[in-house]
Amino acid sequence: MSFDVIVVGEGIAGLAAARDCARAGLRTGTIEQLMFGGLVTSINELVDWPGEGGEPRSGSDLAAELITEAADAGVESLGGSATGLEPADGGRLRVHADAGTYEARCVIVASGAARRPLGVPGEDAYAERGLSHCADCDGPLVKGADVIVVGGGDSALQEAAVLAHYARTVHLVHRGTAFRARPSVKALFDQAFAGRADALQVHWQSTVSALEGDDGIEAVVLAGPSGPVRLAARAVYPCVGLVPNSAWTGLATDAGGAILTDGRLATSLPGVFAVGAVRAGHGGRLVDAVADAALAARSVKESLQC
Repeated sequence: MSFDVIVVGEGIAGLAAARDCARAGLRTGTIEQLMFGGLVTSINELVDWPGEGGEPRSGSDLAAELITEAADAGVESLGGSATGLEPADGGRLRVHADAGTYEARCVIVASGAARRPLGVPGEDAYAERGLSHCADCDGPLVKGADVIVVGGGDSALQEAAVLAHYARTVHLVHRGTAFRARPSVKALFDQAFAGRADALQVHWQSTVSALEGDDGIEAVVLAGPSGPVRLAARAVYPCVGLVPNSAWTGLATDAGGAILTDGRLATSLPGVFAVGAVRAGHGGRLVDAVADAALAARSVKESLQC
């Protein structure tokens, strides 16, 4: 099956890029192994993307809007998981996927990133047994309990703000000495704990060194400036960064695995562009993802007109 452009990934950046390419009259296909929308679908209230009238909007709502716009524009969703990328005859590109092999004149890599693990021995055994990545999803399950949030950026403070409505105590564990979150997220965080100062404990210059529990997480051991600290906890929410999903591409990356791009978002392989969290230098916000998508779509159109 042949396309003008294939977009790998149906997160916010991928859906917006596919929509823009299809609206330009290009035959566009998308490949996505998981549910459309990406990591943003786990957020119930988007800080930097309100709905009409300024009311809160969820990540699922935004993703549903974009998938509808993409489908209406003529984007073909191919499903499956991309496994490889290589040049093909006639200056075209070949994308291998578990559901088949496709050719295109251009490819936009929007495969996003996965949540970085804590790196604690035995961590995988606690998946869905106290180790969580969605406070909006399971906040009610920890009502009245003590929980741990690890990190100091936007995601960590957003998770803590949600958990403030349910948990007895939120322990916020951060390896640094100051939060990195944007002012808008910090304001949301401060508002959530207003009048409940006793419900928040911040552990600066600390990391998680062990998870304990038989049937699920029961306690967490921290390594901090004063030595080990053991905290009783029912759940842990790691927010310690992302790992770009770039290994399948074979493209040039930085030391962290993020794909290197130029000012047009072109990669080391001619005809291939990268957008969103998978590329080096991505701003990390929804507005940055949509801006990447628009630029990549323009770059594709310019490339195909040459």
